[in-house]
Amino acid sequence: MNKIASLTPEFVDAIPAKIESGKLYISMEFATAVHSCACGCGMEVVTPFTPTDWNLTFDGVSVSLAPSIGNWSFPCRSHYWVRRNQIQWAGDWSDEEIAAGRASDKRNKDRQFAGSASNRQTATQATNTSIWARIKRWFSS
Repeated sequence: MNKIASLTPEFVDAIPAKIESGKLYISMEFATAVHSCACGCGMEVVTPFTPTDWNLTFDGVSVSLAPSIGNWSFPCRSHYWVRRNQIQWAGDWSDEEIAAGRASDKRNKDRQFAGSASNRQTATQATNTSIWARIKRWFSS
């Protein structure tokens, strides 16, 4: 596998049928970016833009994504940052660190949708449904 050193941003209306290595496809309409894993394994990485997921910064030339991308569910378990189009590799995480990170993500989502338990669940379900509905529409475009 050949690691990717950088990603070239490409703003699109719909995801292309073939994801090219080294490109970061960005849909502002669907608030999502997609790219081929920077490790070279070929897995597609989807990063939705929400207050509790990823943020995209575009300076007119380059893009950055925050936080880091940890592909813990992929066989490669790659972990990296996208900063000014460049891939900056981060260290691997232990299973305990991954579990702690996921728990932190859940707490952040719970805080984002504060209120009664039923409101949090409804808001979280609505957000997840909304994000995935947008992503599915994007893929089917």
